[in-house]
Amino acid sequence: MPEIPAGPALRAFARALPKVELHVHLVGSASLPTVLELARRRPEAGVPTGERELAAFFTFRDFDHFLTVYFAVTSLVRDRHDVHTLVAGLAADLAAQNCRYAEVTVTPYNHLLDGMPGDDLLAGLESGRARAAELGVELAWCFDIPGEKGTKAGAETLVFALRERPEGLVSFGLAGPELGVGRAQFAPFFTRAREAGLHSVPHAGETTGPATIWSALHDLGAERIGHGTSCAADPALLEHLAAQRIPLEVCPTSNVRTGQVASVAAHPVRRMLDHGVVVTLNTDDPPMFGATLTGEYVAVAETLGLTAAELARLAENAVDASFLGDAPKGVLRREIRQMTLPGTANFV
Repeated sequence: MPEIPAGPALRAFARALPKVELHVHLVGSASLPTVLELARRRPEAGVPTGERELAAFFTFRDFDHFLTVYFAVTSLVRDRHDVHTLVAGLAADLAAQNCRYAEVTVTPYNHLLDGMPGDDLLAGLESGRARAAELGVELAWCFDIPGEKGTKAGAETLVFALRERPEGLVSFGLAGPELGVGRAQFAPFFTRAREAGLHSVPHAGETTGPATIWSALHDLGAERIGHGTSCAADPALLEHLAAQRIPLEVCPTSNVRTGQVASVAAHPVRRMLDHGVVVTLNTDDPPMFGATLTGEYVAVAETLGLTAAELARLAENAVDASFLGDAPKGVLRREIRQMTLPGTANFV
């Protein structure tokens, strides 16, 4: 299989790959111009209204500081127009990177707590999703629990998800800080969500050890794991994830920017791949981290020295791990397998 030369050819190949994004938060997807617009509209929220100041605001000291910033940006989103702006902006960014499908994490509890009417949230999601379709991007939703707000947030997120059940809702998640926020306490909500046909996709092992991932698997019935970075510290867990084909939503740049790993080169993604774990590449909160989906592919390819087939396999992993229907999955797989490098024959 041909190696991909670093530089323009690599970037062109990564950009042209049909891609799927499985781990991106709606609020965290807000572009800097969008955040500036909202911040200037609502200066009382305390988010900087100047470009330089906002860039400094997005320089995170650690994971807790990142959460503080994230919640501040969340407080800027007040009505259906703001939600539409976020969704449409994300869709435009994805379309420009040849991302065909994305499962977007939305945290209804936080928006409702900030005073947004539920109907406004749903209307913004619906109109934004329609705009995404016009751009050639299919969007699906994951409604997640903000774990730091406890079981009350879990119960209310579940009720909202099952009562409203918007078009495109495919999964149920759990995010926020992990330390001191045990996964098992949310088990009843995940059980009911799964019984109602929603897939289980909790965060685990981003800022804590392998035990959190084991709990997500055993207590929450996780079908995919958000992040899962610490799995590399547990050989038995790596073996289990590989044997059961449980995908990881890996977000390398996010992990670097929040201080979970020192660099992409130090990221355990190589160990995950070597053990046969199903790795997918994702952005988490792209503008906040200065990330793009194409950039994640480029960074991992350059760091690991991947061949064209290996890079395409990562793209195909995301298709396989998604909750798309069989027919559209088949279309995307064929397109990925037909990819060629500049000046070469088909590599598959």
